[in-house]
Amino acid sequence: MELEALFDAVIVKPQDVEETTYGSIIVPDIGKDRNEHGTVIAVGPGQNTMMGQFLPTTIQVGDKVVLPTVGFTKLQHEGDEYYIGPENQILAKINKKVDVADILEETKETLTEEEIKDLKHE
Repeated sequence: MELEALFDAVIVKPQDVEETTYGSIIVPDIGKDRNEHGTVIAVGPGQNTMMGQFLPTTIQVGDKVVLPTVGFTKLQHEGDEYYIGPENQILAKINKKVDVADILEETKETLTEEEIKDLKHE
């Protein structure tokens, strides 16, 4: 990636928006203020306070976030759309819900039957 975030800036790639349709008619999204959802693709290292203390950024690359309707700058780069703005204006970080049953299923696929039996006896 050629884009690099500086200071406390965050670069976010917006998620594709699904169009609302009624039958074969596409309903335009004009006039609706809605927050953008996206994935963080670059994060600056942080910035210094007025007292000289360094504050590192807390958002990480790969985080899913909610951006405000105004405040982030829209950027077109090599045919892709991005939003760039300060970390402190991000409204929310979307945490992935963890399903224990799914994790157990993934674990079963990587373990042999003998290994599963050994784990049950411990």
